[in-house]
Amino acid sequence: MTPTFAIAGKLNREYILPSLGQPLLDSPGGNLLYAAGGLAVWDSNAVLFGRVGEDYPSQWLRDIEQRGFDIKGIRVFPELQNVDLRTFVAFTESNERSYSNPVSHFARRGLTFPKSLIGYQPVDESHTNAREPQPTSPAALDVQKQYRDIRYVHLCPFDFISQSQMVNLFKGGPQHIVSLDPAPGYMTSTFWRDLRLVLQGVTIFQPSEEELRALFWGETNDLWEMARKVSEYGPQIIVIKRGSQGQMVYDVPGNHRYEIPAYPSRLVDSTGAGDAFCGGFLAGFQKTNDPLMAGLYGNVSASLKIEGSGPFYQLSVLPGLAEARLLSLKEMAREL
Repeated sequence: MTPTFAIAGKLNREYILPSLGQPLLDSPGGNLLYAAGGLAVWDSNAVLFGRVGEDYPSQWLRDIEQRGFDIKGIRVFPELQNVDLRTFVAFTESNERSYSNPVSHFARRGLTFPKSLIGYQPVDESHTNAREPQPTSPAALDVQKQYRDIRYVHLCPFDFISQSQMVNLFKGGPQHIVSLDPAPGYMTSTFWRDLRLVLQGVTIFQPSEEELRALFWGETNDLWEMARKVSEYGPQIIVIKRGSQGQMVYDVPGNHRYEIPAYPSRLVDSTGAGDAFCGGFLAGFQKTNDPLMAGLYGNVSASLKIEGSGPFYQLSVLPGLAEARLLSLKEMAREL
C-alpha cells in the first residue's frame, strides 16, 4: 500500500543535555525523525527519505520501522561512513541552547564525558555553500518510482539544491501538497531570486520568524507583509513559526490571517519542536484541508515534543492527550 505521506530530511546522532531529565547520549535524531514524530501523533503512514553511512546503527533503523514508518527511502551509502553525524546541544537553566564546549557542560553537571563524543567539533554552517548539495542530504534520485505520486510531502531543512530538486520531483500534479521548511543558510536577500523559482512548486511554506526576517532584511518589519510577498510566488499557505509565541498562519486563497498561541507546556527540551510542528501540520491538513486546523495539529505536536527528549517522546504520552489539547487550543486561536 502506498504511504499517505512522504518526509525527506537529515539523520544524525544526538547528544543532548536537557534542562530537566536525563541526558541523551548517542541517540537517533535529525530533523527527519522529529518531523516524523510530529506527524505520528496523528498518523504514521509515511515513507521517510534520508541518507546514512554503514556505521549508522541498523537497530535504530529497525526501531523506526517498528513504529510503523516505511524506511525504504533511507539509503545507506558506504562512502558516508566517515561523515560525522554527531550533534551536541546543552540547555541552560533559562533554556538557552549551547552547541559548543561539550566537555565543560558535562563537567559542570558532574557527568562523565562520553568517549563517543571525543573529537567532536560543531559544524560551522556559515562556511557551507548553500548552492552545493551536501552528501547527507536526501536527493531526488533517492526517491523510488513507487513513491513519486504520494500526495502529501514535507521537506525538512537541508541544502538548497537538494531541496529544490525534491520540489521539482513532487510538484508534478495538481493534487500534490508540498510543504517546505527552509534551511537558514539560504534565507538571505541574496537568495531571494533563486528561492522564488522554487516556491512555484511549494504549497505550504513554513519558515521561522528569524528566517523570514533574514530574507526580507532591510525591506520591511511587518511579518504579514513578508508572508504576502512570499505568497505572490506560489505558496497557498505561509506559516511563520515563532517558538514560544506560537504561529502565524496566512491562508492565501481565503485571505485569512490567524494567530495561534503556543500551547502552555512544561518545557524540558525544545530540540526538534519546529520539525514536529511541520509534521503535525501536514497530518492536520491531510485530515481537514483547513490551514487553521492544520496549525492547531502542528501546535499540539510541538507542545508534546518539548515536554521530553528524543524525536518520538510524544508518542509515549497518555492516550487522548493530543485530542484534548486540540480542543483546548481551538478556543485560543484567533483570526485577525
